[in-house]
Amino acid sequence: MKKLLILGAGTGGALLSNLMLHKLDMKEWEITIVDKSMEHHYQPGYLFLPFKLYGYEAKSDIVKPIRDPIPSSVKFVQATANLIDHKNKKVETTTGTLEYDWLVLAMGCTIAPGEVDGLADAMGTNAGTFYNLEGALALQPKLENFKEGKLVLHIADMPIKCPVAPIEFVFLADYFFQLKGVRKNIDISYVTPLTGAFTKPVATKVLSSMMAEKQIKLVPNFNIKSVDAEHRTLTSFNGEKVDYGFLVSIPPNVGPEVIEKSGLGDGLGFAVTDSHTLKSKKADFIYVVGDNSNVPTSKAGSVAHFEAEIIAENLIREINGKEPHPDFDGHTNCFIESGFHKAFLIDFNYEVEPVHGSYPWPGVGPMQLLENSHLNHYGKMAFKWVYWNLLLTGHLPGDPLVPIQMSLKGKKLSEITPHGHR
Repeated sequence: MKKLLILGAGTGGALLSNLMLHKLDMKEWEITIVDKSMEHHYQPGYLFLPFKLYGYEAKSDIVKPIRDPIPSSVKFVQATANLIDHKNKKVETTTGTLEYDWLVLAMGCTIAPGEVDGLADAMGTNAGTFYNLEGALALQPKLENFKEGKLVLHIADMPIKCPVAPIEFVFLADYFFQLKGVRKNIDISYVTPLTGAFTKPVATKVLSSMMAEKQIKLVPNFNIKSVDAEHRTLTSFNGEKVDYGFLVSIPPNVGPEVIEKSGLGDGLGFAVTDSHTLKSKKADFIYVVGDNSNVPTSKAGSVAHFEAEIIAENLIREINGKEPHPDFDGHTNCFIESGFHKAFLIDFNYEVEPVHGSYPWPGVGPMQLLENSHLNHYGKMAFKWVYWNLLLTGHLPGDPLVPIQMSLKGKKLSEITPHGHR
């Protein structure tokens, strides 16, 4: 019996288990998926939980049993991977050793507040995060009771999961405090190591303008050195200081320790991955999907989706003795919630930054790129149903609404300067 082993049952892992079940001859293959958790989280919901907005109020609104999206014929093992012995094609876990013919790394990434001096001490007192479930829920009473003062959102370093989520958070904070009638008493600041609100010029201009319109202070080029919880101060490496009343932090994101320990990582726990085939550059018979890879695109759910489809095809090609296709173009699309039941939509890849245009059909839309609209918001709200019922179960391949590779049609490419290209 040949063995496909998937480490991680999040978006990429669960989707791949469904895709491969229909591509492999299950009389010859066994699929096993390993995860340390017994829960599957709809992570986009972390953004809304702190504010109790749009029906996201409790853990039950975003969590299901981890087996729910995994096919019953796929073996599930609850365990932690301790070492990947890629020379002998074995994985040592807390429940024993698992052999594989092909391995997929789909373990995501985690926050590491201990990487910033003083940040771990501040957490739970006058600082918090929404980058995990516990943190998102813990912010609820903090925001509910915040009536005046300085609310600061701070990004420690890049890369992070869902790079637009911090922008969404400050937009929603503006909306939340306006609903509560206290916005005039609260200063909101967005502190980032980037040169602007986003990583690319056209989107940065649009989002920075929205921040200015909402009277959110943008503090760019802030490379965090330390957090002083007692005096409620952030200090950068060049001595710049930002005071806060309450701090919402995006700590450094790091990949799984086992990736680094197994000689597959880039120094931060992210697997060194071919940007187009999505194969490991460090070992044979290993593919990498989602947030635990180091490909130079966003660590977003849409990316894991597109990568999983590419990997599924390349696995079958290699199993049949063919070369993998370098088909992944870094395609990312995501909604950027802006409050007041509106959102932006961006669509980009390795080579082409987000620009204005219509999506998914040129000239028709119906969604408009980089435009703040109610329709985009409804698209974001509808995605939760799509995620559980279509995406994870592998029913989206071939859907024209979510093509694996980015289309240039309908995009105003004239907005891009030569320096705007990657």
